[in-house]
Amino acid sequence: MDFGQQQGPSSRKLTSIGIVVLMHLLLGYALVSGLARKVVEVIKQPIETKIIEEVKTPPPPPENLPPPPKMAPPPPSFVPPPEVVVQTPPQNAPTITTTTVRPPDQPVRVAPPAPPAPPAPAAPARVAPSLNFNACDKPEYTTAARRAEAQGTVVVVYTMDVDGRITEASVERSSGPTREHKQLDRATLEAVKACKGRPGMVDGKPERLSGRVEYVWKLVD
Repeated sequence: MDFGQQQGPSSRKLTSIGIVVLMHLLLGYALVSGLARKVVEVIKQPIETKIIEEVKTPPPPPENLPPPPKMAPPPPSFVPPPEVVVQTPPQNAPTITTTTVRPPDQPVRVAPPAPPAPPAPAAPARVAPSLNFNACDKPEYTTAARRAEAQGTVVVVYTMDVDGRITEASVERSSGPTREHKQLDRATLEAVKACKGRPGMVDGKPERLSGRVEYVWKLVD
């Protein structure tokens, strides 16, 4: 027997096995290289589905149907009769007649005249206090005021007690604007405070009252 003929079937098996091995190798390479991933991605794409409803055709009307029953006509609508308002004639109200009876005349009473108002109280008689420089020490010129020939009238407001003493005093009007005139004002104020006069009177009684006095400063040749 020939050796080549004996090895025929075996060689074909080996060839088939080689082809299968080669296909497995190619499939493994495709999985490694990402071909399988692309196939999976293609498979993972959303699949759009549409539902097609079946159009139903209405059934044909049946033949030889009996006619519909006749309905009775509706009853006539109720119309209410018109309302008749009967007006009753007004009745006269009974009248009441009153008669005024004049009362008897009453005697007229004359009110007595009001008593005269009491006379208003008379204002209290006031007598202002008085201060006489002739009975007091007169103020004297200072050397500066005499040299400056300062002259003028000083008005002093004072308050005198019931015993004639001066308790308060102030210059109301100065004798002049200069410094020497201010010296004359102070001398007059001190003389008024040191002086004692006659107190003021209210209804004949001595009272603590205020007054004013003028002193004239004048150089005598």
